[in-house]
Amino acid sequence: MPGLLTISSMMMCPHGGTVQAVTSNSRSSASGDYLLRQSDTFIIAGCPFFIGLVPHPCVQVQWVQAAAQSQAGSDSTLTEASVGLCVAADQAVQGTVLVNFTQQRVAGI
Repeated sequence: MPGLLTISSMMMCPHGGTVQAVTSNSRSSASGDYLLRQSDTFIIAGCPFFIGLVPHPCVQVQWVQAAAQSQAGSDSTLTEASVGLCVAADQAVQGTVLVNFTQQRVAGI
């Protein structure tokens, strides 16, 4: 089973930008860190993507597939298997989020 994502999970856009999660969850945790949910905010910083000579960086993640059976605070949690789309400011999809590291003690489906 894939590990649940927490505020300490390391994620990035396909171009190397860093994903920072902002959660309102203050109740459910795994390995001492709060769980991330589909409704949380995910901001991308430092994306170097260009289209031709024009900067077109990824700025946020929109999750389209969360955990099917795991919830925290009546919202679906996110796992390593969840699908998040990295989007630019004009909402253009630029690839899927990459989960580089998360806790492995608690898993979900």
